[in-house]
Amino acid sequence: MIYSRAVSAHQPTCPCVICQDHGDRDQFDATDRNTIGHVEEHGWSVVQIPEDDLGPGWAFTVGLWHSHRQPELAIFGLEIDTMKACLNTLGGQTADGWPPEPDHERSHIIDGDPVLFKTIEPRWYKAFFGSAIAFYRRPPIPFIQVLWADSHERFPTDSECEPTARDRQPSLWLRPDQHPRGVWTQDL
Repeated sequence: MIYSRAVSAHQPTCPCVICQDHGDRDQFDATDRNTIGHVEEHGWSVVQIPEDDLGPGWAFTVGLWHSHRQPELAIFGLEIDTMKACLNTLGGQTADGWPPEPDHERSHIIDGDPVLFKTIEPRWYKAFFGSAIAFYRRPPIPFIQVLWADSHERFPTDSECEPTARDRQPSLWLRPDQHPRGVWTQDL
């Protein structure tokens, strides 16, 4: 599914806190103001959740839908700076008219390696993307998961994918009740 490439008068109204006054702008904290500033200046912001004792970290964009009517992006399980760089590269490509397309690969994104794009099932949004929901005030703004490959360029969608690459990335294209139990389902 390809979404339109530029914001036009024929597209749905953006429900975000920039486009709509929800009556609580005076209650925005520094994080909210920082996110809004990044979106206004760059077209998106990257939210980073670092790895901890409970599991791998992840990062996701906020603002691609607002600025370009393209899905937000999320990546899991790599070093936080690597994930931020990947999302900023893909955000720039989106702004230039080359958005990710679900079920397609793109090469040379992470240290020269390919990535695969999968549409995220909306039932995962509350578990992983709370600040995006707060920015847009409602799901379902579309999200795409950016999957990285193992050392043999196999993705977690491939049964031969190395366990390290497969286990550090959730399968968010599945419904939560279809996902194997583990670190990624602990907050459901």
